[in-house]
Amino acid sequence: MSQPASKTNRLVWLGLALTATLLVLAYLLAMLDMRASLGRPLPVLSPVGDFTLTNQNGQAVSLADLRGRVWVADIIFTRCPGPCLKMTRQMQDLQASLPSGSHARLVTLTTDPDFDTPPVLKAYAGRFGADFDRWYFLTGTKPQIAGLARDSLKLTAVETRPEQRASPADLFIHSTIFVLVDKQGRLRGVFETTGEGVDPQRVKSRLLAGIRRLERES
Repeated sequence: MSQPASKTNRLVWLGLALTATLLVLAYLLAMLDMRASLGRPLPVLSPVGDFTLTNQNGQAVSLADLRGRVWVADIIFTRCPGPCLKMTRQMQDLQASLPSGSHARLVTLTTDPDFDTPPVLKAYAGRFGADFDRWYFLTGTKPQIAGLARDSLKLTAVETRPEQRASPADLFIHSTIFVLVDKQGRLRGVFETTGEGVDPQRVKSRLLAGIRRLERES
């Protein structure tokens, strides 16, 4: 097969994979909106598998450290020229809006662990006033991150090939969603943060309502 044909096939398969992911997310979002409108409990979407990653202070963080707490997670990278800054500002706003009695945690994963070392993540987090007792920035090996992000949290990230990059920082195509996990380590909510028609304040209100509901669960 010629090189142009091979490149075209890779682009087609990448497009199909991203389309399939977006369709699944659209279904989940529609289902969650319906549940919320009816006042019904948030569905259990899938269990979160065990993991151990490294936070911005160089300390290990595992699923066991989050047991008994509701948490919200996303995936970004600090060199991102696209939506990452907006997503992190939204997470910052969520941090500021959590009630004083809430024990919820925020988890930001990097899809660029080769560059996003703990010191880099700590400096990035400091720009957004992250409370490190509540908001964890996690890195690790690529397989470790993929195991949590892709396999458990349904957060996708695809590395952009060098010849396809619009700029040197155009390194990844990744999810722009926040996901909500309950105290038992189960995925319970998916929330789109960017895009046409997305109201960040409505997203925050829905997240806060979901957190309150899950914190009331035994």
